[in-house]
Amino acid sequence: MSTDGSGDRREDPPPPQNNGSGAIASIGGGNGVVSGDSSRPFVPSQRLRLNPNKDHKPDNYDDLQLDFNPSIFSSLEPYLPPSMLSVSREAKVQFMREILLRYLPQGEQTRAQRHREYRQKIISNYQPLHRELYAMHPATFFVPQFLKAINDNTEEGFRSIMSEPSPGVYTFEMFQPHFCELLLHEVENFENWVNEAKFRIMRPNTMNKFGAVLDDFGLETMLDKLMEGFIRPISKVFFSEVGGSTLDSHHGFVVEYGKDRDVDLGFHVDDSEVTLNVCLGKEFSGGELFFRGTRCDKHVNTGSQSEEIFDYSHVPGKAVLHRGRHRHGARATTAGHRINLLLWCRSSVFREMKKYQKDFSSWCGECNREKNERQRMSIAATKLELLRREGESTT
Repeated sequence: MSTDGSGDRREDPPPPQNNGSGAIASIGGGNGVVSGDSSRPFVPSQRLRLNPNKDHKPDNYDDLQLDFNPSIFSSLEPYLPPSMLSVSREAKVQFMREILLRYLPQGEQTRAQRHREYRQKIISNYQPLHRELYAMHPATFFVPQFLKAINDNTEEGFRSIMSEPSPGVYTFEMFQPHFCELLLHEVENFENWVNEAKFRIMRPNTMNKFGAVLDDFGLETMLDKLMEGFIRPISKVFFSEVGGSTLDSHHGFVVEYGKDRDVDLGFHVDDSEVTLNVCLGKEFSGGELFFRGTRCDKHVNTGSQSEEIFDYSHVPGKAVLHRGRHRHGARATTAGHRINLLLWCRSSVFREMKKYQKDFSSWCGECNREKNERQRMSIAATKLELLRREGESTT
């Protein structure tokens, strides 16, 4: 299957789906965008700084029992107010926890606790098929050219292995076929275990009725390392304006399309700052991704410009990397069976900072268009004024 950089110029799809919770995204299983808890008092001074203290070395929180991933606290710490940097680790946890909890209404907190219990029950009973998947083994996971680019860690090196067929959409060879095969076998083994144990499985989100959350059966640590060591360095270069350098948590899952599975995926945005999408296989036809421009919350339902319209055909082992706010969907898989690995990478820092920003023209296509239009009108008005003054001076 080839990537056609031209894309077919079809009509815009309907507006991105709203899942009914007031958040436009594919949501569920702990991965949705949720509004703040209006019952929780907000302390104006209880906020992060816009710029981090680059000389500060964060504490490690791995040994604590926390509501959130320990790496999130380490990532947020350099953004604490100066007066908080020298306090005890427990005080810093309490301060950052209150900030993080503003994202979670009470109902979400209860659901998150239930999900932690659900995940622990699976991990305690499920026997992995391929244990080598559960630790990061770069030499056997990745193709050599990808691994070299990561080790070089330069923009030039990343661009040497990447294509950018449409603005903000990057494609590149990533996983070795053997890794894809092992992961497919592991997912199949987990699904067979679920059926035999008559265990209720949580699906990746409310839009996909088939697939599994990889974090739920023990792959969370491996995927954390995938995000931190391999996706974050790339995102720091290409998606810095949406928190690419501060990615600190993820939601990892597989989705399945084909006969007796999901057929397509509606137009939506992801609950992520950066999304990694890798086709694992198998044999299939159709299933193209269609992209329609990146938008902030205000402009998520606006139309697309011609240069934003792009369709991409999946190739097994090949990755697609894009902003979570890049509107997209998947066309029908017309034959065969397609399975994709999705890694939604998130930045707590970016999400906190975004609440205090108004201009997203660095990444929202519509904000940028409006900014350019304002500049054009301002220049035009200045020219008219100069012409008027010149005319008055000659009379």
